[in-house]
Amino acid sequence: MVETARGGAVAAWLFPHLSLGDYCASTCTARGADTRGRSTTLSAEGVTVPEQPDQEPIELSELDGSLSRRALLGTGAATGLAVGAGAIDPAEARRGGPDGRGTTLARTLLKGDKGKHGYRKIVVGPGEPHLVRDDLMKGVARPGRARRRGILAMGQLTDMHLMDAQSPARVEFLDRLDDKGSPFAAVLPFQGAYRAQEMLTTHVAEATVRALRRVGRGPVTGLPLAFTVTTGDNVDNTQYNELRWQIDLLDGKRIVPDSGDRTKYEGVADQTSYDVHYWHPDGPPPGQPTDMRISQSGFPRVPGLLDACRQPFGTKGLGMPWMSVFGNHDGLIQGNVPSSPLVAQIATGSTKIVDLPPGVNVGELAAQLVTNDPAGLQTLFGGPSRQVTADPNRRPLSRAETIAEYFKSTGTPHGHGYTAWNVATGNAYYTFGKGRVRGISLDTVNPFGGSEGSIDQTQLAWLTEQLKKGSRHYLDESGHVVKGGKHDRLFVLFSHHTIGTMDNNTGPGRVLGPQLTELLLRFPNVVLWVNGHTHRNTVTPYARSRHAKVPGGFWEVNTAAHVDWPQQARTVELVDNRNGTLSIFGTIVDHVAPTSYGKHPKSPLELASLSRELGANDWQDGKSPHGQDGRRGRVEDRNVELLVPAPFKL
Repeated sequence: MVETARGGAVAAWLFPHLSLGDYCASTCTARGADTRGRSTTLSAEGVTVPEQPDQEPIELSELDGSLSRRALLGTGAATGLAVGAGAIDPAEARRGGPDGRGTTLARTLLKGDKGKHGYRKIVVGPGEPHLVRDDLMKGVARPGRARRRGILAMGQLTDMHLMDAQSPARVEFLDRLDDKGSPFAAVLPFQGAYRAQEMLTTHVAEATVRALRRVGRGPVTGLPLAFTVTTGDNVDNTQYNELRWQIDLLDGKRIVPDSGDRTKYEGVADQTSYDVHYWHPDGPPPGQPTDMRISQSGFPRVPGLLDACRQPFGTKGLGMPWMSVFGNHDGLIQGNVPSSPLVAQIATGSTKIVDLPPGVNVGELAAQLVTNDPAGLQTLFGGPSRQVTADPNRRPLSRAETIAEYFKSTGTPHGHGYTAWNVATGNAYYTFGKGRVRGISLDTVNPFGGSEGSIDQTQLAWLTEQLKKGSRHYLDESGHVVKGGKHDRLFVLFSHHTIGTMDNNTGPGRVLGPQLTELLLRFPNVVLWVNGHTHRNTVTPYARSRHAKVPGGFWEVNTAAHVDWPQQARTVELVDNRNGTLSIFGTIVDHVAPTSYGKHPKSPLELASLSRELGANDWQDGKSPHGQDGRRGRVEDRNVELLVPAPFKL
């Protein structure tokens, strides 16, 4: 457990006008200093690529900032991108309080009272102001704040899980093993293999994109959102068609959320292979019992939904630069298992498995799937089946193929964070910058399998080097203040997994959350880590030891998913308080769909409204811990002002 900083630390932050550099000038050694290479840059259309030692810089087109053919085919080092044109002009924070329009500062959406079989509608609740959290400020002097100024505002999308719900590669039948009362609940690695609202993911994504676009600015600073980062699980099953939906939707293109036979729906929600475990919006076929979701959970009947959800629709697009982060569902089959020729054959074929083979040993199957034993996949896809329409666009993509697809986009920046180095190596980590803020996108997906995260030793070394370059001073492994690079940058990390879910040690040399936390706490310029994966709003402080020469630490901001209730996004703003401290404002944004979907939902927003209501009635959600509101989290996990010592004079 990370120890909370206490009073009495001997450090520059005790004196708000004395920077770590001033403190180090008289006390630190050159131990750990990085003296290699220059920081020469090339720029075009606001995109800046730092030169790496002993490597040629990536060549950019002078006209549109796109990668040249030479760069795309090259094998240069992992490099950084600067979002937007030049450094951000600091803006005075809003006077008269935040502008909460379009956010949960103005209003919240809540679960209403229980109706038939416990089913709950969505109701409007009061807005929630920012809650100030000073967990990392123990032992830090805080004089009165001058008029503060905004540094950066950005948006976060996460866990869209854009899903081809008709894909033969889906294994919805495993999900029932996680139902309440099942002896196998939480044993199999496929929780979330089925959701009633899974045919509506593109519509939720569109409603969320419209919400962020409508907000447009940081509600506190008034700064335009400089970019949006989508922190992984952009798709659900690594499929090509799912990825194209994500890219085209964020770019503002027309999409067709359908696959296979374009004249009818072919999935577990139809009536062809009727199973009472699944929700059937058209009701049961003649002579069949009503499904369990309607009869036991109070789900509605929505005739015509399976046609409405497949209709093409135009999208608005984010209208701002966007960066993409790699998640376990982007790289592993249903977020758990490395792809294989068998999986590709199933995904693009015409045979859909509908249940486990009779008499299968579920415990043994679970062990095989967790350890990536090929026998597990053979069993999983060896059960009874039905015929569906084959579709080659359902093909699973490799990591390198997924990265390369982001270059086939009309949005900015070109590649959405990824560079030629990522295409050539298949590594999905990179850096990008905006003014004095340096973003670091980590690839926390374990290629050996498993839903939880970790990184390898090579990425750890790369991350360490990036932190040194952007830190004029930092702490060595013994806790001494040492010199680093020539320039200070504020570091904001992005990843899919949280620190707590980086516990996947499958494969050689994996680096887990605690080791990564220890590294980051040595670099005071790291102030924030933004991520997803848990499908829950959570904000966590990570503090340096009370014995450290530098107090403070960094914040982890984890945001709920778009695929599950409460289907929310977040804006993040960095503010210089001009008193030796920074504030990080996190503001929750509900998507723009109405609270009620009406009688016959057809439009994208009506369908997104239905999805939100269905997600709020997930029959597998247990009782929330004290003080938490389900996946919405606690009040201190939602709209927050997070204080942290300023690591250098801004």
